[in-house]
Amino acid sequence: MNKFKLKIQKIHNEAIIPSYAHKGDAGLDLYSVEKVTINPSETALIKTGIKIELPPQTEAQVRPRSGLALKHGITVLNTPGTIDEGYRGEVGIILINHGKEPFIVEKGMKIAQMIVKPVWYVDIEEVEELSDTERAEGGFGSSGK
Repeated sequence: MNKFKLKIQKIHNEAIIPSYAHKGDAGLDLYSVEKVTINPSETALIKTGIKIELPPQTEAQVRPRSGLALKHGITVLNTPGTIDEGYRGEVGIILINHGKEPFIVEKGMKIAQMIVKPVWYVDIEEVEELSDTERAEGGFGSSGK
C-alpha cells in the first residue's frame, strides 16, 4: 500500500488533527473549532482550525458524514468539495441544513470527512469530432430506468 504525507498545520488551539476512525476507512474525520447554529434551509461555513499541504498530484475531497445526513439532514453543500493541491488557507466546510429543526454544530464535533485522491493532469486537444460510442449522446435517463 502506498502512503503519502499529508502535512497539517493547526492554526487554532482547539483544532483537532484529522484522523481515520477505523482501520480501512477511506475518509479522515474533520472537526469543528466553533459552535454554530444552522437553521433549516440555511448554510454555514464551519471552520476546522487547520491548514493542509497535500502530496503532489493529489486533491482532497470533502464529503458529508452519513450519520449527520440521516439523523439531522445535514450535508456538505458542494459535495464533494475539492481542496486543490496548492491551497494553503484554512479548511472550511460548507454545511447545509435540509432538516426541519435548527442544528447546533458543537466545538470538536465531526462535521465531514476528507479523502485524498490522485489527480490526472491531461493535455487539452481541440478536435472537430469525437469518437463514436454505443451510448453516444444518451444521458439523463437514456438507459430507460
